[in-house]
Amino acid sequence: MARKGEEGNNPSPRAAMKNGEGDEGVDFSLECPLPASSYPVVTVGHGGGGKLMHDLIERIFLKAFSNQALDAGHDGAELALGHRRAAFTTDSYVVRPLFFPGGDIGKLAVFGTSNDLAMCGARPLHLSAAFILEEGLPLETLERVARSMAAAAREAGVRIVTGDTKVVERGRGDGMFITTAGVGEIEHDFTVAPASVAPGDAIILSGDIGRHGIAVMSAREGLSFENPPESDCAPLWPAVEEMLKAGVEIHCLRDLTRGGLATSLVEIARSSRKGVLFEESAVPVSDSVRGACEILGLDPLFVANEGRLVAFVPAASAEKAVAALRASPVAEGARIIGAVEAGPAGSVTMKSRIGGSRVVDMLSGEQLPRIC
Repeated sequence: MARKGEEGNNPSPRAAMKNGEGDEGVDFSLECPLPASSYPVVTVGHGGGGKLMHDLIERIFLKAFSNQALDAGHDGAELALGHRRAAFTTDSYVVRPLFFPGGDIGKLAVFGTSNDLAMCGARPLHLSAAFILEEGLPLETLERVARSMAAAAREAGVRIVTGDTKVVERGRGDGMFITTAGVGEIEHDFTVAPASVAPGDAIILSGDIGRHGIAVMSAREGLSFENPPESDCAPLWPAVEEMLKAGVEIHCLRDLTRGGLATSLVEIARSSRKGVLFEESAVPVSDSVRGACEILGLDPLFVANEGRLVAFVPAASAEKAVAALRASPVAEGARIIGAVEAGPAGSVTMKSRIGGSRVVDMLSGEQLPRIC
C-alpha cells in the first residue's frame, strides 16, 4: 500500500484532482486535520474540562507543584490532622449569565465546592468565599447573590467562615467571579479515590444528565424550549451519606461538572489505570435536554451537571448502593450504568443502543464555555 505522498494504485483525493481525474486545476483534499494540541497562549478551551485543560494541568501545574496529594488526581486533597482525616478543596466560578434557570453563581459556588468535598467522602463543614467584583455591578445583584449563597450554605450544612473582596475596573470582570475553598471531615475508614477503583466494580449514576449545561446555555443565548430544562444544581453529601449509613464500601466518587459524564469516566479510568465499560441505554437523558442537544449539535455525555455523581463500588454492594442513593431526593434516579474492567488501562468504551461499541475520550476543547 502506498503511503501518503507516494505514487500507488489508490491516489489520495488531492492527487486525483491534480492528475486530471477531477476539476482541472483545483487543489482539493478531503483530509481532516487533527485539532491543535499545543498552544503558546491560554485559550477558552483550556478551561473546558477536556484534553486541553488536562494537558495544561500536567504541563504547568503538576510539573511545578507535584506532591502526593495533588498527584492523586481527585476532586480534593485528603489531609491528616493528627488522628483525624480531612479533605480540602477549592474552585472558582465564572458562569455567564450570573442567574440561570434553577440557580445562580452564588448557589453554584457553595454547592460546587461542597460537592467536591463530598466526592472525597468528606462531610462538608466550612467554606471561604472570595469575590472579584467589576466596577459598576449593581449592589442589588451582589445582595441577591449573597442571600442565595447563605441559603445554599444552610441547605448544604456548611458555614462560610472567611473571605475576601476585590474590585476591578469596568469591563475587566464580567460582573462577578467567585472563588470558594472548603474543608470537610472524613468520618469513615474508606479511601475514596481513583486509586481504590478495582476490576469488577459497578458504576452507578445518580440521575439524568446534561440539565445544568443546557439551562445555562439557554439563558445565555435567549433560547426558548417547550419544556425548558432547569439546572440540577444541588448538594450531593446527603446522597453520599446514605451510602455510608448503609455500609456501602465506596471506592470512588466523582461529580459530573465540566466535561460531563464522559470526561469524568475518562479521568477515573486514566487515574486508576483501569478500563471502563458502560451502556448508553442505561444513561438517562430528559426529553428536553435531548431535544436541545439535537438542535445545538451537542452530545449529552459531555454536557455539564452540578447535581449528579458517579459512584464506583464493589459489584456485591451495587444494589445496596442504588437503594441508598434513591433514598436521597437528589439521587432518586440512581441506576447501574456499567462496570470496571482490568483493561485496557485508561480506556472507556460505551456499548451503543444498537449493540455496537464506541471508544469514548475527552473532547479537545469546550462544548459550552463559562458554565460554572
